[in-house]
Formats: sequence, C-alpha cells, structure tokens
Amino acid sequence: MERAIAKSNNRSNVQIYCSSGGNAGLACVHAARTLGRPATIVVPMSTKPYTIAKIRAAGAHEVLQHGASWKEADTWLREHVMPAGEKRGEECMYIPPFDHPDIWEGHATLIDEIEKQFGHEGAPDVIVCSVGGGGLFNGVMQGVQQAGWKKTTVLAVETEGANSLGESVKAGEHITLPAITSQATTLGAVRVSDRTWELASTSKQAKSVVLTDAEAAMGSWRFADDERILVELSCGVNLALCYGGRLEKALGRPVKTEDKVVIVVCGGSNVSVDMINTWKQEFGHLNDDISKGEQKVVPSATS
Repeated sequence: MERAIAKSNNRSNVQIYCSSGGNAGLACVHAARTLGRPATIVVPMSTKPYTIAKIRAAGAHEVLQHGASWKEADTWLREHVMPAGEKRGEECMYIPPFDHPDIWEGHATLIDEIEKQFGHEGAPDVIVCSVGGGGLFNGVMQGVQQAGWKKTTVLAVETEGANSLGESVKAGEHITLPAITSQATTLGAVRVSDRTWELASTSKQAKSVVLTDAEAAMGSWRFADDERILVELSCGVNLALCYGGRLEKALGRPVKTEDKVVIVVCGGSNVSVDMINTWKQEFGHLNDDISKGEQKVVPSATS
C-alpha cells in the first residue's frame, strides 16, 4: 500500500478501497490508518456482523456489503463504488486482498522468519497454509523458492465448498466455483488467482488438501483447548491436520518423529468463545476416532 500511495499525484487525496471476506479488509484498514489514509471496505453478504463490527472498530471509513461472494463484492466495488468516489474528486486506490505481487512479497517474509527460527536445523519438511484467493500460498511458495528449500512440501488447505483450487486440481484446469457453500467465508473466493493455479499445477512441492467444515471447526476448538488461542474456520482447517492422523493422510506417507512441520496460524477475526463452544457441541463426534496414543499426549483429545 505504501508503494502505491508513493506513486499518487496527491497523497492527501488518496482514498483506499478494498474488497474482502473479512481478514484482508481488517488488515487493509490497519495499514491505511498507519499511513494516514481513509479506507472503505466492501464485504459480501456472507460476512458476519461480528467481523464487520471489528473492521469498523479498527477505524474503517466505511464498510459496505454486497453480493453473495467475494467476487461479486469485488466487482461492485470496482464498477460502482470507486467510480462514485472518482466523481467526488477522490484519487481512488484499489487494494486487492490477495492478487498482487506486493502482497505475495509480504507473505514471503514468513519464510524469512521461519528460516531464522530454524537456524542450523535447516528447512522444514512441511508447511501448511490455507487458501482463499491464494495470496498467502503464493507468498509461501515464493519464499520457499527464494530460500532454496527444494524438499519442502507445501500443503494448500481448503474447506469443501470453498475449494476452488482443489476443484481446479481435480479438473486439471483453472475453474470457477458456481458458489461458496462453506462456512469458512473468509476462504470464499470462487476462483483462485492465476499465479496460484500456475504454482499449484506446475510445482511438485505443492499439494492441494480439502477438508470439511466440521474438521475445520474441530481444529479450531481443539486448538483453543490445547493452546488457549481462538482462530476461525479458515485457520482451523490447517490445524485439523494436527489431529487424528490427518497430516499423514494428506501427505500420503507416515509422519516421522524428526519431521519438521510448520502450521501457518492465521485468520482469527471471525471467531468468538460462543462460536468455539457451538462448534465443539456440533462436531464433537469427530473425537470418536481419536487413537489411544493421541489421548495420552494431546489434552484436547480428552477434554
């Protein structure tokens, strides 16, 4: 955002506009306020009032709702909301939630942090990240390539009903979902970015994984029990791989004791204690398959 504003004709006249399922919009508001510019965020009708309230509380100039999915919200923003701003004399600046090299570069710094933390231990064997439009995945893959980690597997995880990448991989072509039916609305991009599809379809290091909303919810409430951290479904789907042998199934091989696995824990806006409790009550049956070995060492396996 700072790079884009630096190119503007009149910094004081720049108005920031972003479309989002929730988390990217919240990040945009924080960045815009840091740079002293107002931000208008457009979210789809599926975005919960709880998340909208958080975006407003963060200091958004305005939060608007339109469309059933992020794609419809984004189209309306660019075709109607921003032109109206331009008529008012604003220098309207569009900030995409995931599809821009600057965003990927920012996400790629995660790998710099991981590399410093791992030190002499070397590259991780597995990195797990969730995929909505693909910005985070693109950045992780970029960072992995820049670090020269040729043996690191990147698991790109989605929920059923928001799995535009998974369906593209299955079809062997870049496809668009007819609609988003998953409860993980912040993963609700009906089509991943072109760069995401390019990476997923050409890199042998990337692997698509699709889990259910129930599994994502299980990952969220068990992580809350184990680590006392609340995360929403878009992140819980990553954490679900930590439980019930799901990581082994996703990798298609046994997970060795010496394997170094990094789970990207992101997306905690659309979650509350009440939501966690509801998920635990609704999807607690997934605990029926927990092994005795897991029950001995994982607190949430017995909570």
